[in-house]
Amino acid sequence: MSCDNPIGWHVYGLLQRSDKKYDEAIKCYRNALKLDKDNLQILRDLSLLQIQMRDLEGYRETRYQLLQLRPTQRASWIGYAIAYHLLKDYDMALKLLEEFRKTQQIPPNKIDYEYSELILYQNQVMREADLFQESLEHIETYEKQICDKLIVEEIRGEMLLKLGRLKEAGEVYKELIDRNAENWYYYEGLEKALQPSTLEERLQIYEEVSKRHPRAVSPRRLPLNFVSGEKFRELMDKFLRVNFSKGCPPLFTTLKSLYYNPEKVSTVQELVTGYEASLKTCDLFGPYENGEREPPTTLLWVRYFLAQHFDKLGQCSLALDYINAAIASTPTLIELFYLKAKIYKHVGNLKEAAKWMDEAQSLDTADRFINSKCAKYMLRANMVKDAEEMCSKFTREGTSAMENLNEMQCMWFQTECATAYQRLGKYGDALKKCHEVERHFFEITDDQFDFHTYCMRKMTLRAYVDLLRLEDVLRKHAFYFKAARSAIEIYLKLHDNPLTNESKEQEVNSENLSAKELKKMLSKQRRAQKKAKLEEERKHAERERQQKNQKKKRDEEEEETSGPKEELVPEKLERVENPLEEAIKFLIPLKNLVADNIDTHLLAFEIYFRKGKFLLMLQSVKRAFAINSNNPWLHECLIKFSKAVSDHSNLPEIVSKVLTQEMQKIFINKDLESFNEEFLKHSATSIQHQLSGAKMMYFLDKSRQEKAIAIATRLDETMGDKNVKILTKVCEALLDGSFGSCHSQYEEYRAACHKLFPFTSAFMPATNEDDSSITSVNHTAINHDMLSNEI
Repeated sequence: MSCDNPIGWHVYGLLQRSDKKYDEAIKCYRNALKLDKDNLQILRDLSLLQIQMRDLEGYRETRYQLLQLRPTQRASWIGYAIAYHLLKDYDMALKLLEEFRKTQQIPPNKIDYEYSELILYQNQVMREADLFQESLEHIETYEKQICDKLIVEEIRGEMLLKLGRLKEAGEVYKELIDRNAENWYYYEGLEKALQPSTLEERLQIYEEVSKRHPRAVSPRRLPLNFVSGEKFRELMDKFLRVNFSKGCPPLFTTLKSLYYNPEKVSTVQELVTGYEASLKTCDLFGPYENGEREPPTTLLWVRYFLAQHFDKLGQCSLALDYINAAIASTPTLIELFYLKAKIYKHVGNLKEAAKWMDEAQSLDTADRFINSKCAKYMLRANMVKDAEEMCSKFTREGTSAMENLNEMQCMWFQTECATAYQRLGKYGDALKKCHEVERHFFEITDDQFDFHTYCMRKMTLRAYVDLLRLEDVLRKHAFYFKAARSAIEIYLKLHDNPLTNESKEQEVNSENLSAKELKKMLSKQRRAQKKAKLEEERKHAERERQQKNQKKKRDEEEEETSGPKEELVPEKLERVENPLEEAIKFLIPLKNLVADNIDTHLLAFEIYFRKGKFLLMLQSVKRAFAINSNNPWLHECLIKFSKAVSDHSNLPEIVSKVLTQEMQKIFINKDLESFNEEFLKHSATSIQHQLSGAKMMYFLDKSRQEKAIAIATRLDETMGDKNVKILTKVCEALLDGSFGSCHSQYEEYRAACHKLFPFTSAFMPATNEDDSSITSVNHTAINHDMLSNEI
């Protein structure tokens, strides 16, 4: 390729772009422009890459050159204006948009969708620039030319509120409520406009709406948020009776947000248990009431609600009693089996939960929602194969469910699958799922490339700006966080305990066996291997026949669009040379986008602790300390960090000085034992805090094992967080070596927990088989509060 040929550089840039090497492609385009500075095609291609990589200053310059070369083209003006908008230079953006709008020859009475979108985009920039008066005048001037009449009214209401014109704003929000009486945002606006000074005035607003819209739920539900006492009882009584009579399954979900208030919870419980007792005897809500008798379904929905209510309060035995009574009366209702599975999930019996969700699924095999829920519960119970078979009912025929779910970017399945494999100790399979999720996010980021020209051509400018802002924080999504967290935990585990060669492992195990036992073991292994091989060959042949043509076609399509992808092989992933470097790749987006989550910084600490990076460790604990200084996992990190600093006497003088100064601010000249004792004393009623303090007591002084275990296993009445999740963590700590060898204390604690939570499988007396599986699961934890799977 000639170095003075712009076409050669342009083509080379296109090749780099097709390989997703956008930075290199930008360099190629810049070299091409040095030789041909007014080449429109190269400038367009460069601008696409600059906005893709968020080089906003460069994007503005390129769009300016395009505007100079092609001032009559719409995209030239719009692209240049968007560049200023994204750089928050709103005045310049508005000038450009207005100049461009003046060139549009649209008759005042004609409605043109693209012109309408341009006006709404202009208005969005005004609102972001806090030009409220200008925004209101603008929307009123061009109201007739805007297609979306609803957003016109919403903007008008919002701007009138901002300008303090409350009476006019009130009229706008009343009209909006008449259009949609279920939108909570409209009621919030109406309250701000009317500014009621007393509770009666506030209630009057909702009563008037209820009269105009008697079938609307929101005007009857929203007052329950702010009333209390007898008025709350009166309104709640009316609300509950109406919904129970007509049979409203999501009633509890509607009221769940009130459960932060114990007084309101008590009133709800009193009312609904009263209904249940009366309906059983006389088919009326009250024993002394006159009126039309309720149908049998009313009692069914009352019991359904009570089961959810007691489940929410953690009283699972009562919840099961009510749901069993409901099932006995109506054994064909899917919602009842669904709720029973949910109760067992909350109580920690995941196998039983999966069983009842499967029962619910069997009642309607064509329901994709219940099918997905069933698969999710199976994954929570580590039944990966069963979950895959369940999903296969709705995936494409002729391909495996796992493969098809990956193609569809079904990330809820993949994140659950990753954590299931992690619990089972199948680290390679778990990492494969985590990397698949990471690839999905890369693909979603890459997919925006197609919209840079499309949105400007079609004038969907508001949606385009929203897309760019979404992509900027894409990896903030819960799916990415969950996958990244699992991957980091596994890589830390693999760094601490690298996987050994299986044949070597067997050799070490066989040394302790007699000749007879060894022969028996080898024979058993051969039979198992032969059986597994035959089964695998059969499945492989069947799959191969169905998938061959489809896979070839799919691979060709993928290669055309995004180039060949490296295959994710579980065995390679779990035997990676540098696990900590791989963990950092997942950590970086979390540090950039999820810095407000304390777990991000504590995971960072765990990585840097193993790498011996003291200043980065300090950065992590300081950021975590700023979020929540009383976090139990942070407490463990602080003590491990301080001890590591004191144990390393060969640190550079400047580093040592910085570390000492910063740690003094946290420890306030206390030694580690005193710091730990104070932590234990300060959080004497929290099991998870006591567990962390006890772990650190043993970590600092192995001779205090007995006292540390006694602190961690306290279950007296003063402890305020006795729930399944936290007690399970204590059991894990007793098994994973956090307190050394303590099997007898574990058995005592497990028995005590079993009395408190008789349905929880983790606390049930274990058979030999169960015991070994529990041990293997618990050894996947990383000796601190890192397991993110909710029970």
